Amino acid sequence: MKITLHPLFIVLGLASAIFGGLPVFIIYALTALLHECGHIFCASRLGFACEKISLMPYGASAICDTVGISRSDEIKLALAGPAVNALICIATAGLWWFYPQSYAYTDTVFSASAVMLIVNLLPAYPLDGGRVARCILLTFAPEKLTSILLRVIGGLLSVACVLIFFFAYRNITFIVFAVFLLCSAFEKPQPMLRIGFSSKKPRKGKEIKHVMLNTQSTYKDALKYVDGGKYLIFQFYSDGLLEEITEDELFSDLQSKSIYDRIIN
Repeated sequence: MKITLHPLFIVLGLASAIFGGLPVFIIYALTALLHECGHIFCASRLGFACEKISLMPYGASAICDTVGISRSDEIKLALAGPAVNALICIATAGLWWFYPQSYAYTDTVFSASAVMLIVNLLPAYPLDGGRVARCILLTFAPEKLTSILLRVIGGLLSVACVLIFFFAYRNITFIVFAVFLLCSAFEKPQPMLRIGFSSKKPRKGKEIKHVMLNTQSTYKDALKYVDGGKYLIFQFYSDGLLEEITEDELFSDLQSKSIYDRIIN
């Protein structure tokens, strides 16, 4: 899994080091990474591929290929990141209960996770809460109306951040977040691509792994076993061996089918 750094993230880190805020910067960066690891773990369990994590000045983003994902799976995927932050908050609070003296060393860890949890649950796209809201709205409204509603919500939250900055809490973070929400609300969504696994034949010395599946298995079920260090051969059984499909054949067929389709018809 690759981790890329946005130039502004590096600049922000250097500024934090110069002005004495490097420990807090590192804690927030690690919290963001753990948040995205939650998404990546969930994506892999659901059968989707993730390419990298990008660290940016306003947080982190896991680049995953989720084309064709169902709404129920997208909700699970969106909530996986905040779930990690919630678990960190619970673990930290539990540590305080048993070892109160640890508060001085872990209060920033709790604050970073709590902030990330609350912010990501806001119903503004592309935040996790916005993705959940989008899935729910699409069950009642057409896609165009859903897009308009999410843009309105994002705009209103952006205005709310500006008002908080001027009338309640003078922290530049609110202005930065307001700009992020406003830009995200009117940004054209990136087109999703098909899962881009390598179609090369297994190289010499690469271990071959056989995976047994039943005839009811879907492409989503098969993708859970993908391992970059091994070449897979899927064997389908129904009162004996019925068919074998290589990893390349599976990925080739998937280009024209849904991840939820059965492999053997």
